[in-house]
Amino acid sequence: MAPPLIQLQSISLTFGGTPLLVAADLSIEAGDRLALVGRNGSGKSTLLKIAAGLVEPDGGSRFAQPGATIRYLPQEPDLSGFDTTLAYVEAGLGPGDDAYRARYLLGELGLTGEEGTAGLSGGEAKRAALARALAPDPDILILDEPTNHLDLPAIEWLEARLRQIGSAVVMISHDRRFLETLSRTTVWLDRGLTRRLDSGFADFEAWRDETLEQEEKEQHKLDRQINREEHWLRYGVSARRKRNVRRLAGLHSLRKDFREHRRAVGNVTLTVSDAEVSGRRIVETHGITKALGGRTLVDGLDLRILRGDRLGIIGPNGAGKTTLVRLLTGTLEPDAGTVKLGTNLVMASLDQRRDELDPATPLAEALTRGRGDYVTINGENRHVIGYMKDFLFAPEQRGTPVGVLSGGERGRLMLARALASPANLLVLDEPTNDLDLETLDLLQEMLGEFPGTLILVSHDRDFLDRVCTSVLMAEGDGRWTEYAGGYADMVAQRGAGIRARKAEAAARPAAAAAPASSPASAPDTARRKLSFREKHDLDSLPARMEALGRDIARLQTILADPALYVRDWAAFDKATAALGKAQAELSAAEDRWLELEMLKESLEA
Repeated sequence: MAPPLIQLQSISLTFGGTPLLVAADLSIEAGDRLALVGRNGSGKSTLLKIAAGLVEPDGGSRFAQPGATIRYLPQEPDLSGFDTTLAYVEAGLGPGDDAYRARYLLGELGLTGEEGTAGLSGGEAKRAALARALAPDPDILILDEPTNHLDLPAIEWLEARLRQIGSAVVMISHDRRFLETLSRTTVWLDRGLTRRLDSGFADFEAWRDETLEQEEKEQHKLDRQINREEHWLRYGVSARRKRNVRRLAGLHSLRKDFREHRRAVGNVTLTVSDAEVSGRRIVETHGITKALGGRTLVDGLDLRILRGDRLGIIGPNGAGKTTLVRLLTGTLEPDAGTVKLGTNLVMASLDQRRDELDPATPLAEALTRGRGDYVTINGENRHVIGYMKDFLFAPEQRGTPVGVLSGGERGRLMLARALASPANLLVLDEPTNDLDLETLDLLQEMLGEFPGTLILVSHDRDFLDRVCTSVLMAEGDGRWTEYAGGYADMVAQRGAGIRARKAEAAARPAAAAAPASSPASAPDTARRKLSFREKHDLDSLPARMEALGRDIARLQTILADPALYVRDWAAFDKATAALGKAQAELSAAEDRWLELEMLKESLEA
């Protein structure tokens, strides 16, 4: 058996007197697809930095295979010191690496390489950082929140790329669908220790819950044993003195174990402040149109949102999702058409930007909005310390400046501010950014029980599937189409996801330019050969289509059981979603294979 590429053993690290890592282990072997999971603040990013050789632990050992290429994608890439995105990516290449891959990967991710680094958006910076990490074709790829700031086409492109490469991949992500799709091993970092599950993330949560339940039983047994020993000391018949001393020492040891046991971090308590019931009609639009910067973002949209609807708005970055939300909520006037808002609307919103607060503002003041020590929730005054605890902030963090909070803590802060406002209409723009999976679960439950209406912008496919009653999809050129259900339902109805629309859009200019090409360009076309990627796709797609066909047949057999829905609704729902995904992937694979076959025939001719 080959030695691991990276091995961490008994890693310990303390920050500010608090142990962050106690005895953490991590083993990465060739070809691994490993998900590192844990609560916000548990030390996941720090452990990855230690694995990458960027942080020195207080104790433990790190082994890295000599000569192994390691590339690390930070959660917040820093491009300072580089003039262009191409210069930044090329700086990550080694002496023997193909320089062409830098420009090629930037192009695949929608960048030209000529973008100045100073004015990049978060999504553009993350795309450049991904290109830099992937360009050397590393032996080990360490990814910290790779889907943050990416739109759905980029996320699905990244999933496809990671499935193809031979590198070992270690990833931290709050995107449940991303982890379920890619991971084959799960490492859980909890209270400074790591536990390993030799299975993908899809099996993790049930295993975690069983582990915590067993731990609680063991702690209860320890508590009862301490009570028995204390009773013996008080009332037991005295035996030999040595035996008594020995038993007393055992009791002290039990008490020490009980004191030092670190219980699992609690869950966020989410409650939205209710407002009076709104009218039945929330928003109704007739033929609204809006153009910005010479681009038509909304063209002739007719839409009706009724009380209780949960509308998801999806599309690639730059499609106009935020502009559309502003039109629907009346904060932006359309160029043409009308927007009618319902009666008695009370709106609370969560903006995806985390920088709207002054970094110097203390945490407690940010929650109370500068109005003393109390927040009003459902008409009742609550002390800010109690409200902080609901969102897993410690009382001593009351005076902590907002600017030093972690990404997850800022996410919880913005969520706490939004939910403190009375509302019957919630408008959430990327609410899942930086939240851990447990908090996401609770947010989903809260939104499911919320009696009002929800407008949601998100790139999290699992979150959209669990929350939305319909999704509004950007089709391009200002056109928007509403589909019943969540993201998977949209893909099943539409026959393709957002990636297919992007590829189609990219193909149109090339097709349009063909008639205008001069006869002199014909020899260049004739000399063109299939690229390595095209040859690989052409060879591998038939096997992929056959495998998808088998999956579809298997899922159809499962769903053919008429008693399944009544017997196991969750299994029925999971199989339905998997069937829609497999059918969409098969359709996309067939289209791609046919396109490549036609290209091959034309080149051979």
